[in-house]
Amino acid sequence: MATPLTGLQHRDGGGISAIMASPVNPLDPSPAKTCLNSSALKSPILIFLYFHKAIRSELDGLHRAAIAFATHQESDIKPLLERYHFLRAIYKHHCNAEDVVIFPALDIRVKNVARTYSLEHGEECVLFDHLFDLLNSNMQNEESYRRELASCTGALQTSINQHMSKEEEQVFPLLIEKFSFEEQASLVWQFLCSIPVNMMSEFLPWLSSSISSDEHQAMHKCLCKIIPEEKLLQQVIFTWMEGVRTYNTHKTCEDNSEVQCCQCSGASTFISETEKGHCAWESKTAKRKYLELNCDLNDFTLAHPIDEILHWHNAIKRELNDIAEAARKIQLSGDFSDLSTFNKRLQFIAEVCIFHSIAEDKVIFPAVELSFAQEHAEEEIQFDKLRCLIESIQSAGANSSCAEFYTKLCSQADQIMDTIQKHFHNEEVQVLPLAQKHFKPKRQRELLYQSLCVMPLKLIECVLPWLVGSLTDKEAMSFLQNMHMAAPASDAALVTLFSGWACKGRSRDVCLSVSAIGCCPAKSLTETRQDFGQPFCACTSLCSAEKKPAFTEAHDDKRPIKHGNSILWEDGSTSDTRGIVNMKNLSCSNQSCCVPGLGVNSNNLGMSSLAAVKSLRSLSFSPCAPTLNSSLFNWEADVGSADTGCATGPIDNIFKFHKAICKDLEYLDVESGKLNDCDETFLRQFSGRFRLLWGLYRAHSNAEDDIVFPALESKETLHNVSHSYTLDHKQEEKLFGDISSALSQLTQLHESLHSINLSEDLTSYHNDSQRKYNELATKLQSMCKSIRVTLDQHVFREERELWPLFDRHFSVEEQDKIVGRIIGTTGAEVLQSMLPWVTSALTQEEQNKMMDTWKQATKNTMFSEWLNEWWEGIPAASPNAATTESSVSQGNDIHESLDHGDHTFKPGWKDIFRMNQNELESEIRKVSRDSTLDPRRKAYLIQNLMTSRWIAAQQKLPQARTGETSNGEDLLGCSPSYRDPEKQVFGCEHYKRNCKLRAACCGKLFTCRFCHDKVSDHSMDRKATSEMMCMRCLKIQAVGQICRTPSCGGLLMAKYYCSICKFFDDERAVYHCPFCNLCRLGKGLGIDLFHCMTCNYCLGMELVDHKCREKGLETNCPICCDFLFTSSATVRALPCGHFMHSACFQAYTCSHYICPICSKSLGDMAVYFGMLDALLASEELPEEYRDRCQDILCNDCDKKGTSPFHWLYHKCRFCGSYNTRVIKVDSTNSNCSTSNQ
Repeated sequence: MATPLTGLQHRDGGGISAIMASPVNPLDPSPAKTCLNSSALKSPILIFLYFHKAIRSELDGLHRAAIAFATHQESDIKPLLERYHFLRAIYKHHCNAEDVVIFPALDIRVKNVARTYSLEHGEECVLFDHLFDLLNSNMQNEESYRRELASCTGALQTSINQHMSKEEEQVFPLLIEKFSFEEQASLVWQFLCSIPVNMMSEFLPWLSSSISSDEHQAMHKCLCKIIPEEKLLQQVIFTWMEGVRTYNTHKTCEDNSEVQCCQCSGASTFISETEKGHCAWESKTAKRKYLELNCDLNDFTLAHPIDEILHWHNAIKRELNDIAEAARKIQLSGDFSDLSTFNKRLQFIAEVCIFHSIAEDKVIFPAVELSFAQEHAEEEIQFDKLRCLIESIQSAGANSSCAEFYTKLCSQADQIMDTIQKHFHNEEVQVLPLAQKHFKPKRQRELLYQSLCVMPLKLIECVLPWLVGSLTDKEAMSFLQNMHMAAPASDAALVTLFSGWACKGRSRDVCLSVSAIGCCPAKSLTETRQDFGQPFCACTSLCSAEKKPAFTEAHDDKRPIKHGNSILWEDGSTSDTRGIVNMKNLSCSNQSCCVPGLGVNSNNLGMSSLAAVKSLRSLSFSPCAPTLNSSLFNWEADVGSADTGCATGPIDNIFKFHKAICKDLEYLDVESGKLNDCDETFLRQFSGRFRLLWGLYRAHSNAEDDIVFPALESKETLHNVSHSYTLDHKQEEKLFGDISSALSQLTQLHESLHSINLSEDLTSYHNDSQRKYNELATKLQSMCKSIRVTLDQHVFREERELWPLFDRHFSVEEQDKIVGRIIGTTGAEVLQSMLPWVTSALTQEEQNKMMDTWKQATKNTMFSEWLNEWWEGIPAASPNAATTESSVSQGNDIHESLDHGDHTFKPGWKDIFRMNQNELESEIRKVSRDSTLDPRRKAYLIQNLMTSRWIAAQQKLPQARTGETSNGEDLLGCSPSYRDPEKQVFGCEHYKRNCKLRAACCGKLFTCRFCHDKVSDHSMDRKATSEMMCMRCLKIQAVGQICRTPSCGGLLMAKYYCSICKFFDDERAVYHCPFCNLCRLGKGLGIDLFHCMTCNYCLGMELVDHKCREKGLETNCPICCDFLFTSSATVRALPCGHFMHSACFQAYTCSHYICPICSKSLGDMAVYFGMLDALLASEELPEEYRDRCQDILCNDCDKKGTSPFHWLYHKCRFCGSYNTRVIKVDSTNSNCSTSNQ
């Protein structure tokens, strides 16, 4: 769908084509990093980089000032407080304008991007609120208050800087790619028109002062291309930009004649080119007739200008009455087809009421020291309920009961009327008398004008004609006169614009400005342009531009035309009879006053009516209250939050450690305040806690980036939804790195302070070091506050925006698979740190749910066995002990395969007694495959082989006991062994290690279990090992990685040691897989390997998309018949999902190309099958075979078909494979020759 933006005529105007919305890949953010002066001229959207630069500069200055205040370099907080208020106002209005203009337009073109940034705006508002709660507290004299203020300021700076950086990296490139130059210019213009007038007069001068002169010139040129080519509009904007502030310097004339002269003089700065000392209404070249009202100005001037508030009250009540009456008429008529009318009218009147309330709270009520914030909040709640009603009926569509809806609508409208009437009555009784009594007319006019300037330009353009249209001529003239008298001289262009818009609410032949102030300033603009030989009428120009909108929806068969502040269609349909949706007397043909329109109201800034109404949300009535909603998509958010009461899915339970993250973040934030005065123990404990959190957070973010987010992006409707969170992870990793560096510096300073001898010679050095330490501790506290705020916000957005998507778009099985992949890339060391850390933050019920989820995801693995062995510190019992012991004992420490001959082996009892378990299993398989044996003889041998271990153990038991009794103190093998005797390298032929293990079964010392099994008639269970002997000192001690004998000086037994497997290795990269419960070769899970929970095996990262078979590795190699799960040789995954040793695969494929288990092709056989095609094409069968057919079954596609007769090759007509088998030979068939072509 094309974005319905306004097509204004800019200086670089031209044809504007609609761009269809489509998902896009993340873009290179480099355009946002190039030279601003040239980039902004090429892409108007990059003018926001100037805004960002100014905000960053202000934040940096505030943070430095807060640090100075915290370290007692500054004592006065008043200048700091003023800067806080100013930044809050500037940034909030900047965010609100983005939410109303930029993000909705982007969301139409690129889905799943804008909402995240709008949510961040809401979180930043919370940060500001927290900061001002601190500023308004009674703790200002406490030492902790200063540090907390610096910390909160640092957190705010970090949060906003990260948000702006993400916008520059993701949002701006998307806007540049998806929007043409003219569209970008239109968006920026709408953005400027969405900021309140009084804020624009402060924002633009501040912005100009925050950038260099070259950047100022470049921004001036960019604005010339952004602002419509209307002199009056440009005069308004550039007057603000140049920083003309006149609220404190303007002198208002006391009498009416002085006011008239003053205002004409002020306007002359704008029309001096043609005025030459006379008012424009005297010009004889005027093409418009004015209604001359011969009355004295004092005749229609109110004695108390503040009473004009009653005009607003009456207009609002009249509009609400009309809306309620229209709802009743529709209810009675049964025509429920035009809900959009109610949406538009409700949006307009709600916005008017909200801004009217803000104006009262910011301007009127502080002057009389009263407050109606509670009444304003109640009104807003009523409007929000009405908005929800309209949203619900629109979302329900045809399935809803319109009659019931309109009944509720009428009831809600009546409630709003009652609430507002009571509120207005209280204001009129309490506020107006006080204002009349305490303020002179001059001050009353100023209050009214300032109240009007609380609204943004785009709303004032609609409100003024709406308000003036409801007044009598006398009231309207009084309104305009008071506005002109109150406006400062620098606002001449602005008040001219306001007057022209107000005149559009009256008859087309009336110019109220002539009667109100004695001249029509806007008329001079027309004559000025005509003197230059340029035919001009601002209204006509605007109308001509808007009759051909730049963006139209492709499926619309009716052309929209701007008609006042509403949209009229070519078929003559329009909105209701009053208010914003229908003002026929304000049409573009109205020549009552030639002033240009903004061109931003005909399409509501690119937002749908539903999204526009959602932008009117609860406001804080503080002096810096935002004007609009900071959360763009409340409806979708409400849907997501509604799911929280439902049953949690697997993906919810796996991320329960969000709670643990928040707990540790709170610890860092709170305890960092004690770093100024702490001992070495506390600093070491704090550092350890931080390192643990950093490591676990990194594992968490890597799992999201590598597994969770790609799973979301794989759904077509969720493209781009996770990119912002990936950027968050990069920024958060940098924050952790900065804190780590600061902690290292702090530790060094602490050690330095501890080592300083407080003598007279070192006192000055000590004081300097102490000052540096305190400053660094304060900065570190600020950084800890920042990381807490950043991660808290990140977690909150994830849980609110992303996790509900899993319930809506992923089945439980899919979620289980994602959970399995996350766990499968988590190593044993990480799990050993993470599980106690997580469970300590959870309730018992939450612990049980989380572990149930983990066990469900790892049901095919040995995870429960590993968990029990590690958690309880003892080996887990297994019902099939023989099998488990066998599979575990044959772990990854085997580095040579056993060589078995091909001859039939017929063992005797002596041989059987000396076999280990692996040999027994191999011989049982050989006996089973021996076709020469009689079945009874084969069964007898297999039975004896299976029981031989028990027989051997029984026969050896008396001997072992005798030896144990006679030689109780004499340990065999109590001497070192060498892997390389010449170089005196400890170990054996199997491993390099510095210790021997004492076998729990026989009490003897062996370098490894293979050495034990080689000379023993039983196998060694290495997990049962509890003692070892260091081969340097020959002392027997508890098994561990380090020798505990003082003479060895902490000698490592091996670089790698596994406390579960009791395995040592000093040569290779080894890791323990908690799901295989074995030590395997490799760098580790999540590094170069992952564990597939379905196949129950560790696979290389490049095999993530393999075909899974449940417990596919818990079988024998189909070639060599060795057990694959415990094999040390490299295993290859076949396309069909089966496995075999890589060496076996290479040997097997020399003569075969199909899987020995399922007979499917082992790879891409296209070249080979092409060769067979050529071979068959060159062959000519004997005459008697040419017409014969054969029924075949394709092993690759599993389909049955027919194929021409051949002795060897039969091609499948479905997939073209020759991997087929003949199932039947048919008789002669004339169609057989072409059946598989």
